[in-house]
Amino acid sequence: MPDVETAFGELEIEVDEPLVGIIMGSANDKAKMQPAGKALEAAGIRYEVRVMSAHRDPDKVADYCKAAQMRGLRVIIAGAGMSAALPGVAAAHTSLPVIGVPILGKSLNGLDSLLTIAQMPPGVPVACMAVDGAKNAGIFAARIIGLP
Repeated sequence: MPDVETAFGELEIEVDEPLVGIIMGSANDKAKMQPAGKALEAAGIRYEVRVMSAHRDPDKVADYCKAAQMRGLRVIIAGAGMSAALPGVAAAHTSLPVIGVPILGKSLNGLDSLLTIAQMPPGVPVACMAVDGAKNAGIFAARIIGLP
């Protein structure tokens, strides 16, 4: 299992048979998303970390999410700030549970990303955590998988 500090330092980690994918819209979000990795580590759950922007590279997000279940992932945690499209775009391209983590931005105290993630259209469900709620996202992912 990857060391959390190393995993988030490299931002593109590979582990044997990860169960959770942690994706974020920008490398700047890594510090805010690191608690998700720590929570998964505490539960003994393997995970991978990727940076991909729903706005700058939507095809990369779509490809990752379409292949996620086939690769053995059971949950995707998606963190994004501002317009926070990443969790919704991820959910549109997978049948796996997607947990959205709104990231606190420079304006609106994260309300913009919180509302974007919470207001998904019918048929595109995303579980929305609190602003900067990556730790709870990791704990919730562990519960979805069925581990404490």
